[in-house]
Order: sequence, then structure tokens, then C-alpha cells
Amino acid sequence: MTDRPLALIEPYADRSGGHHQRTLVALAHARPGSLVIAPHGITREAATALREADARLVTAPAGLRAAWLLAASRLLAGLSTSGQRAFLWPRLLRRLPHQITLVARCLTEASALRTARRLEPGAGAVVILTASEALHGAAALLGGQPHLRFVHEAVTTEDAVVRLLGRLARRGEDRVIAVYPTQAVGDQFAAAFPRLPGVVRAFAVDDGCRLTDAEREGGRIAFDIIPTVEAVVCLVGGWWPYKDIAVIDTALGRLKEPLHLVVAGAPLDEAVLERWRALPNLRLHTVPGPVAESVLRLVYAASDAALVARHPGVGKESGLVMDAARLGVPLIVSDHDPALTARLHGQPWALTFPAGDPEGLVDALHTVVRQPPERPGTEAAQLLGMRTAAEQADFLTRTFASLCTKESRC
Repeated sequence: MTDRPLALIEPYADRSGGHHQRTLVALAHARPGSLVIAPHGITREAATALREADARLVTAPAGLRAAWLLAASRLLAGLSTSGQRAFLWPRLLRRLPHQITLVARCLTEASALRTARRLEPGAGAVVILTASEALHGAAALLGGQPHLRFVHEAVTTEDAVVRLLGRLARRGEDRVIAVYPTQAVGDQFAAAFPRLPGVVRAFAVDDGCRLTDAEREGGRIAFDIIPTVEAVVCLVGGWWPYKDIAVIDTALGRLKEPLHLVVAGAPLDEAVLERWRALPNLRLHTVPGPVAESVLRLVYAASDAALVARHPGVGKESGLVMDAARLGVPLIVSDHDPALTARLHGQPWALTFPAGDPEGLVDALHTVVRQPPERPGTEAAQLLGMRTAAEQADFLTRTFASLCTKESRC
């Protein structure tokens, strides 16, 4: 298997938090000398980690076409932001800014692909790690570069104009392979884009950096959890619509035994947090805002279990579930995703409860208080489909090579 450097594109490298940057850095470590393109900039923490990985970091377009595409993308993104404020009414125009956003994302990807083509023409694989859910072929045609694209979820539905643009650029779909983190996401996109080649592969990678006993002790001290034997659960990540905060809210109000809850991430609802602070059996610890990796490890280290509650039917990859398995933290997780529930069935480190059922969640929380689950072993990551960064880099290289077999311009 070739070990050529990769060309890795992350349009959201400027945003802290999430498991996207962790995967980016891990892949760069697996293939020293890889080109990393961050068209909107990158956080200081990620930039430092990439320098340690001997990666070539690029935050500006290379070449006139790439510069024009990125300038057009930024112009459209500005129009979209203004439109979201202006088009609160009439109803027919309310979706227009989001359609403009889809076009802007396509142009950003095309600019980055042009840059990759110029700076790393012999890359082992060209990969967009967080790709748009639309205009897949258009990005390939405008970018002049066959590539792989991780498509994590569908946030915005295409309207007529964007669908038309997609049809006009449909031949470009032959120059792309979409990589879906779960089968549920793959099935969703196969129905919307039947001509688009796709494979299913977990996005998160196992870096082997499990929590140590010293970190676990330090986490308890950091959050002033004394005595250190008291039960702690963490709730990590922003409160997005697919997360069922309401069922957590109800369950916490029904606690009959004392529990520490560490909440970390953004955005959070301060009104809900105030209500939780007043609960008699709950001691709340908050780490608001995007959380650095070092702080996030402290949050997990302090916890007896990580809580994941989603609405039924949400089938995209959970970075929090992957984090727990990767770091060695037990789980309390809703059965929102049948495939995930099946994988976790019978695992002593995973407590599941019916999605949308606060009583089921209360029972799981009380179980953790009385007898914390055992920690997942090193095999947990593979159980959930995670591979090492080296294995992931090899997979991406093989998949890209299969694309190049039919694409003479690779």
C-alpha cells in the first residue's frame, strides 16, 4: 500500500470543537507531509498539532481560478447571512438564503480542490472531510479534481434552482465517491442522488489515546468533585435540534439520588441550565463554549458515563459515542438508531434507554449512581467501526485509486 501524502480539505477547520479536527490531525500524522487545506482558516490548537505532524498547512487559495472561486463563495455567503435576517417574511423566500449557502459551499470546495490540484498533484488521495450535502458533481467539475467527500448529514434540502444546477453538473458525479459515516446516511443520499457512487465508512478514527488513571483523578479534582467516588455523568456538545434535551430535562427533575452532571459545549440554553442548578439531587458543572481537546479529555476523565440522547430516527454518526469508545468511557445512549443499538447490545459498558422516554433515562442514571458500568476495552472502537488513522489513510488511498482507474485525469 502506497504511503503517499494525502490532500485533506476541511472547510470548517476554523471552528473549535467536534471530532472533525481530531480526524484531520490523526490522518495528517498517519501520512507525514500531507497537504491540509483550510479555506476559512484554522484554530490555533489544530494548526499546532498539524505542525507537529509535519503537514503542509494552506489557508489561502493557490492560483487565480481558486482565488476567484473562493471570492465568489464568500460573496454568496455574505448574501446568505443577510438574507437570513431579511427574509423572515414572506414565506416563499424563507428558504432562499439556505439555497445560496449550498452554492457558496460548492464554490469553497471547488476553490480548495483547485488548490490541491496545483500544490499536491500526486496526492495519494484528495479528500473533503466535511463536504456539503449538495452539488457534488459541480464541485468536482469546477474544482477540476476527482476526489472523495465525507458527507455527514443532510441539513438543507435542495430546492428547484439548486436541483437544476446539480442536474447540469451531473456528469461530474462520475469524478466523485461519497463516503457516508453510517448506512442510514448512505441510504438517505442514495435515494436523493442515485447516480452518485458511495461507500460507508466511519469517519472517526481511533488514535489509541485512552484516558489514563492519572487523568481520571485529575478530572475529578478539576471539577471539585469531592468525595471522588460520587457518580458523574457528562453531556458534551452543543444543544442542536437532533438532540433530545427535553427528555434529559424531564429525567433530571425526577432524580431520586444525587448525581454530578458536567455540561460542555455550545450552544447551550442558559434558562435550562438555571433550572438544573436548582434541582435538589443534581450538582451541575458547566464548561460553556467550544472546548479544547485538553479540556474535553478532562470532562470525559471526570465521568462515570457519557450521556447521548437523540430523537428517534437520527442515523448520523455520533462523535460523542465514538469519543466514549475511543477514550474508554461508559455510555448512556438512547436507542434512536437501530444499527447503533444493535452494535451496543449486550455490551456491559453501554446502557441504552428508549428514545424519548424520560423514565428509561432516569433508570439508567440511577444505575450509574448505584454501580457505575465497567469501562469499555480497547476492542470497543472496532466494534463501532472505527479504525486506526493509518488504516483509514490506507482505505482512502485505495478508494481514491479505484476512482482514478476510471478517471484518466487523476
